Amino acid sequence: MTVEFNLFLPQMRLSFPQIVERARAAEAAGFVGVTGMDHLAPPMAEDQPMYEAMVTNAWIAAHTSTLAVGSLVLCDAFRHPAVLAREAVSIHEASGGRYELGIGWGSVPTEFPVFGVGSTEPRARVERLRETLEVLRALWAGETVDYAGEFHRLGGARQAPVPTTPIPILIGGVGPKTLALVREHADWWNIHVGVLARLDELKDQVGGARVSIQQMVAYVPDAAHRDAVTEVAMRRFGYSRPVIGTGPELVDHFAGLAERGVERVYAWFCDFAPPDTLGGFGAEVAAVLGR
Repeated sequence: MTVEFNLFLPQMRLSFPQIVERARAAEAAGFVGVTGMDHLAPPMAEDQPMYEAMVTNAWIAAHTSTLAVGSLVLCDAFRHPAVLAREAVSIHEASGGRYELGIGWGSVPTEFPVFGVGSTEPRARVERLRETLEVLRALWAGETVDYAGEFHRLGGARQAPVPTTPIPILIGGVGPKTLALVREHADWWNIHVGVLARLDELKDQVGGARVSIQQMVAYVPDAAHRDAVTEVAMRRFGYSRPVIGTGPELVDHFAGLAERGVERVYAWFCDFAPPDTLGGFGAEVAAVLGR
């Protein structure tokens, strides 16, 4: 079994040169992509600086050669689908087909009233996402779009250019309405570690979508560093149950996920992914499982 690794790199507390340094290190280490977050204020760190998601995607794509770029995940309410459709195509075409659209209906609903971006009511948010996905796919197909939805209305809308290669779509979540959107629209279905116990039950409900997972990772370069790495990981991210281990231990862990059908891991490193960590993980884990 094989599994591919994508670096989850929230674009906060990092300068653009630091983001590019990590992206290039991930590319050299064998990661398939670099993926950021999409918020109007950093969750649980509202006083910290943070860059906008699509601009950061474009900047990373411009400074790398092979990495896919995207967000885990864009919040649907932040952008009109016609604007998002054009932004996505622009990055995709400029990068030679390396943009992936991760999109959801918002993981931090408290942002909505603060910034005035939409309803906090779950039904409305998931229905708006359904409409957005329908509009995106129609615009990307080059259709003239007449659309009269509850949230979006378009009359004679068209987009040019359209993507020359398909833009992969990722949707995360396990609710019945979200799973229906995954079945209909997604190439990738992303899950949280908290629902791993239900993976076998749920993956039959997502059609042909491939399975990915986001996981906190604490890479231990050697036994002498285990205590220090563990202390940092638990202090910063203990609430998210990070997986902690040496290269061989992590190989065993992720191979187990691959056996259950997980094809991609969005690795969120507890030490903020310095190049040494990415290089070591790439050599000892990604190179082994990616064969």
